[in-house]
Order: sequence, then structure tokens, then C-alpha cells
Amino acid sequence: SMASPALLMRVVASAYSVAEKAATIVRNVMSAGDLGIVEKAGPNDLQTKADRLVQMSICASLARKFPKVTIIGEEEQPTDDVTEDLIEDGHCEEILKKPCPAQYTGIKEEELVIWVDPLDGTKEYTEGLLDHVTVLIGIAYGGKAIAGVINQPYYNYEAGANAVLGRTIWGVLGMGAFGFQLTEAPAGKHIVVTTRSHSSALVNECIAALNPDHVIRVGGAGNKVIQLIEGKASAYVFASPGCKKWDTCAPEAILHAVGGKITDIRGNSFQYNKEVKHMNSAGVLATLRNYDYYASRIPNTVKESLVP
Repeated sequence: SMASPALLMRVVASAYSVAEKAATIVRNVMSAGDLGIVEKAGPNDLQTKADRLVQMSICASLARKFPKVTIIGEEEQPTDDVTEDLIEDGHCEEILKKPCPAQYTGIKEEELVIWVDPLDGTKEYTEGLLDHVTVLIGIAYGGKAIAGVINQPYYNYEAGANAVLGRTIWGVLGMGAFGFQLTEAPAGKHIVVTTRSHSSALVNECIAALNPDHVIRVGGAGNKVIQLIEGKASAYVFASPGCKKWDTCAPEAILHAVGGKITDIRGNSFQYNKEVKHMNSAGVLATLRNYDYYASRIPNTVKESLVP
């Protein structure tokens, strides 16, 4: 008889379906017209009804299937009173059929930490920049991001009425990443993707030092890493605190699965064990290729201003 799939593959297969359910919730909240916006720390730190419902759905669905896994979500909220209509019990059959990379076959539930950003790019969501929005489910083991799911609820939303709306990208270290066409940025071009709504003197000083041919300003960490893996940008640079572990865990796993690299501005790896502080206080530097080129050009003044 077939051995049952390894835990990691079951978690990823479930996270895939859970992310698709999340996308439906995101779209339903938007089409119903009442976003239920509340400010958390200020006008650039928003939470909507979609953030709240999606987090409940993701965390409760995964906790029900994998009760010993640690799940850390962006929105602080209880998951005990979740209505059944928010629970997703399905999984992606295609993922279950793939063999688990050997180094992860023995993982136990209590060794996994799942980092959830229910709606990455909330500000852009409230402003109707729907292609910036992602749902992020990152899976960590031994403090390292090893698998991730990124759903774009509005992928293709400008392609007309008959286009299939939304897509799910997923990846596992040692296996690769799926659901998109891996493309490298144009050779010899330095295209930097950075923050849209959290700019600062330091952010801009850092970008200027890279002497880019072009700068793209978009919302969402998930969206920025997608720009890298689809060849629209050659580096993602954010010289500021503000990004959190749930923003980077899923994108990091997918980027690393295709040979890219993400660190803080000083070149330190991110840690994802459950005790770690949530803020990536020394910013983000990520590339699909040529990481060293960009890392070597980050000014020391910028590095010294950002304390991990």
C-alpha cells in the first residue's frame, strides 16, 4: 500500500485550499461593499473585515486539522468562536501526490510554525489597487521558512469578464515552486521594487545608492516577491522597520525554492521559530539572482541606521 503523505505535504496541500477559501472571502467582502475599516496604529496601518474573517478562516481551519502546530497570525484575535462557514476542510490532491523532500519527511506537528498574513497589502485593498493584495501562509521548521503559499485573489482582474480570477503560488524548499512562470529580470537592468505607502528618507537614500534604472513602488511583501520571480524587478529593497515575520515567511520559502535570496538590509537571515520577535526591524533585501551585487551597494550609513 502507498505510504501516507508526509506531514509537511499534508500541511501544504491543506494550506493551498485554505488560501483559496481565503481569496473567496476577500472577494466577497469587497463585492459586498462594506470593508469595515479600522485604523490600528495609524492611517497606513489598517485592518478590514476581510483581514479579520480571513485570519479566522485560515487559523481555525489549519488548527482543526493540525492541532499541535503553532499558528501565528497578524491580527490578534481568538479563533474559538469561528462559524462553520469559515472552515475549509479540503486539500490540493496534486500537492499530496508529490514526494516530500527527504530532509522533511520526519517532521512532527509540534515542530512546525505557520505564519499567516490574512491580507497583505490592506491599504492597497482599501484603495482598490487589487492586484497588490495577497494572502500569505508560510511554514517554518527549525526557525527556517521551508514552504509557503501565496494567493493573489485578484490576479487577472483587469483581463475582462471571462478571465479566471485569482491564482495560488506554492513552493517547498528542495522541491521548487509552482503556479507561475519563473522569469528572470532583464540582464544588465537594475529594477528595484520597494514600498508604496511606507517611504522615508532612509528608504530613498538606500534606493538612490543602488543607482537603479527604474523603481517600482507597490504594496505588499508577497506582491514584491512575485515581481522578482516573474522577472518584473531585479531587487526588492526596503530600508526600514515595519515588515513582519508573517509578511516574509511564505514569500521567502517560495523565493528560496527557486534559488533566490532574502535577508535583512544587513545580510542577516530571518528566523521563524515561535519565540522570535515579530518585526523585521532591519528591513528587507531580496533578489532572484545577483544578490551580492545589490548587497555590496547598500551604504554603511543605511546599515547602521537599522538595528536588527
